[in-house]
Amino acid sequence: MKVSIITATYNSVNTIEKCMESVLSQSYPNIEYIIIDGKSSDGTLEKIQELSQNASNVVIVSEKDKGIYDALNKGIDNSTGDIVGFVHSDDFLADKGCISQIVERFKTFEADGVYGDLHYVSFNDPENIVRNWKSENFNPQLLRQGWMPAHPTLYLKKELYNQHGRFNLDYKIAADYDFILRIFKESNYNFHYLPKTIVKMRIGGASNKSLKNIIQKTKEDYRAVKSNNTGNVLTVFLKNVSKIKQFKT
Repeated sequence: MKVSIITATYNSVNTIEKCMESVLSQSYPNIEYIIIDGKSSDGTLEKIQELSQNASNVVIVSEKDKGIYDALNKGIDNSTGDIVGFVHSDDFLADKGCISQIVERFKTFEADGVYGDLHYVSFNDPENIVRNWKSENFNPQLLRQGWMPAHPTLYLKKELYNQHGRFNLDYKIAADYDFILRIFKESNYNFHYLPKTIVKMRIGGASNKSLKNIIQKTKEDYRAVKSNNTGNVLTVFLKNVSKIKQFKT
């Protein structure tokens, strides 16, 4: 099975090297690595080109976009793999065997999607775990309780994107949540939980970087659960409350 991994970048020169190295060092041999750069001005594109000089599996697109979800959609459009996943430019895969284990689960369990656990880490000290997002086996009832898998850990068969479209650009922060609800509410898919830390994410993402963004994300979360008929205001409340137990004390 061919795996397409997509990274969207914009002025990410300080973090893109660790991100790319975590993908390029994977033990799984059949990876297509697609990097969508939004016309960075800080040397990111030059760093990407330098790091990919000896990697024939890297596809680079550099052009203006309408934000991260537009860039991710472009990555999906350019992908040719059987499986699609994302590694954001501030993030990195937890170890060299992640993709091999994900593909093994797709094959063994005939899965349509595989997801796992995620560590939020300090931006300047990625060895310092700030928050541990530990997931669980999927049950459709979990959606109404505000549950979702950590999106950066979610790998899906390409055919699901062909059937359900792309990220909705009307959402500025919660398009990933909307898409997850769109597919996870379908009872005919088989989603498999891999109890393993797949991604390490540096803290400081768009959804939580300011009070304004937190308010906007809450509004978008509510819109997503209503439009997908997967909950109400209590669902959004439970979604936010569930994060508390993830923080290290």
